[in-house]
Amino acid sequence: MSQDAQTLRATYAAALEGSGVRAGNNKTVFINLPRTALVEHTLRNGLGTLSIDGALIVQTGTHTGRAAGDKYVVDEPAVTDDIWWGKVNQKLSPEKFTVFKGRVQAYLQGQNLYTEDLYAGADPAHRIKLRLITDSPWHAAFARNIFIRPPREELASFKPDFVVLHAPYFHAQPAIDGVQHYTTIALSFSEKTIVITGTRYGGEIKKSIFTVMNWLLPAKGILPMHCSANVGKDGDTAIFFGLSGTGKTTLSSDPERMLIGDDEHGWADNGVFNFEGGCYAKVIRLSQEAEPQIWGAVHRFGTVLENVVADDIGRLDLDDARYTENTRAVYPVDFIPNAVPAGKGGVPKNVVMLTADAFGVLPPIAKLSPAQAMYHFLSGYTARVAGTEAGVGSEPQATFSSCFGAPFLPRRPEVYGRMLADKIAKHGADCWLVNTGWSGGAYGVGQRMPIRYTRALLKAALDGTLAKGKFRADPIFGLMIPEAVPGIPPEVLDPRQSWKDKAAYDKTAKGLVKRFEENFAAFTDRVGDDVKAVALHAKD
Repeated sequence: MSQDAQTLRATYAAALEGSGVRAGNNKTVFINLPRTALVEHTLRNGLGTLSIDGALIVQTGTHTGRAAGDKYVVDEPAVTDDIWWGKVNQKLSPEKFTVFKGRVQAYLQGQNLYTEDLYAGADPAHRIKLRLITDSPWHAAFARNIFIRPPREELASFKPDFVVLHAPYFHAQPAIDGVQHYTTIALSFSEKTIVITGTRYGGEIKKSIFTVMNWLLPAKGILPMHCSANVGKDGDTAIFFGLSGTGKTTLSSDPERMLIGDDEHGWADNGVFNFEGGCYAKVIRLSQEAEPQIWGAVHRFGTVLENVVADDIGRLDLDDARYTENTRAVYPVDFIPNAVPAGKGGVPKNVVMLTADAFGVLPPIAKLSPAQAMYHFLSGYTARVAGTEAGVGSEPQATFSSCFGAPFLPRRPEVYGRMLADKIAKHGADCWLVNTGWSGGAYGVGQRMPIRYTRALLKAALDGTLAKGKFRADPIFGLMIPEAVPGIPPEVLDPRQSWKDKAAYDKTAKGLVKRFEENFAAFTDRVGDDVKAVALHAKD
């Protein structure tokens, strides 16, 4: 073997260290390629096209969202007692994981590979080092956009804490690998390895690392959160919890405030820090007028667009949902003009919980007590409607996801709920429930809450003026609703008054209460008396 060949082989081995993958004969390992080169490789391999503005458009095929039923955690002695086992975290034996991982390693050894060394966590004291190994250049670009890119001088000594083996075109075999489908996401905390197969949806990479952070940080007294965060001109930090479609990304990308991040953060004693270096925005029916910052990020080189429709010359049609309602854009956070460069902010002054209530029952904004905040945090409510989610019928469908992120919780929800309650109490944060859903009736009768109203209400909440006003108690959930807010019609603030048919409102409200009651039954023996009292009020 020539000296050049030996040097190249050593370079490849260093790039694949910790993965168990060896570079096969006549194959190339592309190491920490910049965004421009990854786009070029994607185009050259026929895996994507460019928009007229230079964004990279890719298709994810069968999977246009997460494969929530195909996630596994390896059942290892060091973690088994603390994992929230069930539908979210299915058990995979160490023996089957070894077989599965070995087959994926063998597959990757026969491919041209792309590796990216990245950080998760803007706070150096609490970040992890991750290494992605994939045979898809656009997924390497995705990871480079969504995570934090180390300075070049730190790459020479980079040693990963976790390795992601990403094989989107490899199919697991249930009979051999001990899984259910060819699509599989398997995480071993002991081996510090994540294996992803059978799906091209980029969000699986992102959320697997989020799951890791959700496991590691509580042991350090840090609350990991599925939330966006921004900071005002006076340095006041706000966090926004919410499921997909509730406005978490849109409302945190506020021209009057600086964006810390749009999706995943940690709350430490000294403040909030972003887990990521990018944003993963849902862009179906994106409005340039209502969401100018996200619009600008979508229409530029370097952004990766998943399942977005474009014409023959690359003009985007963001209203076209032919592939999915879940069209996505992933871009570096600094594509947002007023992003916080360090990805960190102070201790939250305001905690906002977003819901898109398609039943039209909840008020557009309500102030929460600490006990109510924990109740709604553990409930994690929103509602899906026909035409936006597969399998949803003509009636709205209530969705509950604990901590607004149940699929990413390796520990029981109460662990995170207690941490949130403790931090709110310690720092005296104001808590708000904000409904970005329907008013004047349920979906099909009422209207979606205008974003200008939601922004006005949030502005009043975040600048402190709303908390100084008068409130009245809502008889359904006991929520404290403001009596008046400048610029907001009184009937909008009171959901019942916004309905023409008051009897229909009462019936719908009772139905939603029953859904909350049924969902919260799993937590009543695991929460304090104050939170139980909130649940009982809703029940009555």
